[in-house]
Amino acid sequence: MRIIIYLGHPAQFHFFKYIIDGLLKNGHQVIILLKTKDILEDLVSKAGFTYVNIQKSIRKNNVFFIAMASFIRTFKVYRIARKYKADMMLGTDASIAQASYLLNIPGITVLEDDVEVIAKLAKISFPFSDSIVVPAVCRVGKWEAKKIPYSGYMKLAYLHPNRFIPDINMIKKYALPEKYCIIRLAQLQAFHDVGVHGLNIKLVLKLIELAKSAGYNIYISSETELDEQLKAYKLKIQYDDIHHIMSFASLLISDSQSMSVEAAMLGLPSIRFSDFSGRISVLDELEQKYGLTYGIRTDNPTKLYEKAKEFFLMPNLKDEFQKRRRMMLKDKIDVTSFFVWLIENYPGSKEILKKDLTYQYRFK
Repeated sequence: MRIIIYLGHPAQFHFFKYIIDGLLKNGHQVIILLKTKDILEDLVSKAGFTYVNIQKSIRKNNVFFIAMASFIRTFKVYRIARKYKADMMLGTDASIAQASYLLNIPGITVLEDDVEVIAKLAKISFPFSDSIVVPAVCRVGKWEAKKIPYSGYMKLAYLHPNRFIPDINMIKKYALPEKYCIIRLAQLQAFHDVGVHGLNIKLVLKLIELAKSAGYNIYISSETELDEQLKAYKLKIQYDDIHHIMSFASLLISDSQSMSVEAAMLGLPSIRFSDFSGRISVLDELEQKYGLTYGIRTDNPTKLYEKAKEFFLMPNLKDEFQKRRRMMLKDKIDVTSFFVWLIENYPGSKEILKKDLTYQYRFK
């Protein structure tokens, strides 16, 4: 099979990395398309994959440029897919759904956001998608007939114990202390991020003071340049090592939904401070069913401080959250193995799951 996979963000590379490996080992041809985003191109290159960058310049963050960039990507994806005579296409971007529809080949949209959160993206991708593959808890609205639900999360594709083992040598490599907390600051530039707020300098400085008083060191990971007042706390590591560093941390405080899910996969306690709190089914399940993360809206900073203090003072914090993680993993599948099977056997795999959704539990 000739399969096109589009990557628009480093997190999408992590999700697809082992899936691509599996497909290549099984003799399939995978054409990777990507756009310039953070260190995405470096990650793909270091992994040894060949790729085509279809959006080399970083677009401006307004509705006009977002729409224009999307239109151009669809044109380029269509042209490349026709050139390589692709058999199917996968990705989160609308260009995959639209180009596959125009070429009359299967286009699979893969994401883990609810339709209400990505309403604009859904309108330009879901109608053209052959299937929408999402965690079972995700809502897809009126496109339910296209939904292929699975018992897992996208982040489990690369953070499942079958794929990832924390390297204790990272503690020595970066001379990390016994007790440290990570603060993650996200850059909100996605289609669905307009008007959404998170952590600011004043809040971060107060959290640093609180952590220090409890005997914790603070490291800040940020997608943008840090303010002068925060630069001394910058987490200086190779990006490839971030999940190992997270694994041995005591707490994550973040306004990043993505990293909060990653933390839950690792059993790292997390507090996310964002207006998305209570709006995303994946995080709601991780919070309400497994107690692996806690969401606080930005109009309640006092609750943020109280929750952080509670965690700082909680005995056996790491052991408790590892126990909760094991409960979560017991319920979930090996997402990578499931996706390789789904892709290789599509559309037959779709029909199997329609008749018997429990078939997915063969991939544990």
